[in-house]
Amino acid sequence: MRTKVAILQSAYIPWKGYFDLIHDVDVFVFYDDVQYTKQDWRNRNRIKTPDGARWITVPVGDDLRRRICDVVISDSRWQARHWKTLCQNYARAPHFARYRGFLESVYLKSTWQSLSMLNQCLIQEIAANFLGVRTTFRDSREFRAKGDRVGRIVDIVRATGSATYVTGPAARSYLEEDRFREAGIAIEYKSYTGYPEYSQFFPPFDHFISVLDLLFHVGPDSAQYIWGWRNTAVC
Repeated sequence: MRTKVAILQSAYIPWKGYFDLIHDVDVFVFYDDVQYTKQDWRNRNRIKTPDGARWITVPVGDDLRRRICDVVISDSRWQARHWKTLCQNYARAPHFARYRGFLESVYLKSTWQSLSMLNQCLIQEIAANFLGVRTTFRDSREFRAKGDRVGRIVDIVRATGSATYVTGPAARSYLEEDRFREAGIAIEYKSYTGYPEYSQFFPPFDHFISVLDLLFHVGPDSAQYIWGWRNTAVC
């Protein structure tokens, strides 16, 4: 079997496209031993509110001289605030109660000291337990990859024994495809277009918000709105 792998930085309660990519591969590698980027998806995401999309952010300070895996969360007060914000905007959603226990555990019963640990835990739990994904998760620190930006990715793909590297369309601008060909690795660019809409609070509809919005509104049918619809369209 020709194994597929994706390599991507962890993100805080990411959008549905992130999970679509995870579903497409056999192995997903969290790429957290790279530069932390400010005002990015690493420590924040968007939810719907009556006043439009709103950012909810995990406070981690402004220091850019650190890797994602080295980002420490020193103040836990954000957890109760985020949980209160989710309750205020989604408590009336059809499936909010289904995920309440898990999220209360995350926000009210746990203390997170590492951004990477928080992100990876949330992503893996949502993927496996709520979306039924069976992808294997790995961490880039396992592989001790070396070289430049592309060289490190090639090293990780090789180390996982994968034949195909799956990545987002933005990677076309820097991937240097010839280096993958020389290594015997195929490249597959992921498309994030065509997602169907669902009944969402506070119109107009917005695709580019946290996956929690989808889960709260459609519950067990969430996978149908991320990748299942493609099979239906073919039929």
